[in-house]
Amino acid sequence: MTNQNIVIIDTGCANLSSVRMAIERLGVSVRVSKQAEAIRRADKLILPGVGTAKAAMYNLNERGLVDLIRQARQPLLGFCLGMQMLAEASEEHMGSEQDIACLGIVPGKVKLMQVGALRLPHMGWNQIEHDGSHPLFAGIPSGSYFYFVHSYALEVTAATLARCDYGGPFTAVVGKENFFGAQFHPERSGKAGARLIQNFIAL
Repeated sequence: MTNQNIVIIDTGCANLSSVRMAIERLGVSVRVSKQAEAIRRADKLILPGVGTAKAAMYNLNERGLVDLIRQARQPLLGFCLGMQMLAEASEEHMGSEQDIACLGIVPGKVKLMQVGALRLPHMGWNQIEHDGSHPLFAGIPSGSYFYFVHSYALEVTAATLARCDYGGPFTAVVGKENFFGAQFHPERSGKAGARLIQNFIAL
């Protein structure tokens, strides 16, 4: 497992050092790159992200990485905004009237969370619910806590592998073919987050 070539895609919108350290703590070597050839040759890909969908998708387009990611055949795991970018579109347009076109890999749209009297952003520890059937959740019981920081979320779709509830249900983990995403921050989610990363590396 430790001999794999794992690449963190440099989106220009992420705290890459914390993601890298979380993977290296598992005894796995990893590198950060925005170079097409390095991404193509990787055994596994991590797509991190913080900030806005508009900025992140702009950066991916500027770096010529959009089609490369869409055509990836190796397992890819998105963290937080990285997961949201896998969706069809995002309402996080920051003043623009049109939704932001995302990668369109998994079904659904990222929408501003409707949380009633609860506070936004949704920040802190919350439980995820899953049926335990996917290998990503090996050793992670349904009801485990993960660390979230977000105001927008992907609606629940047929590709939802785990859901969370904060004012209403949303997708906590998504999966379609070789593409996966976690709305929470695995790198900040203690033992459960480390186990999820480990399970992804073992896929």
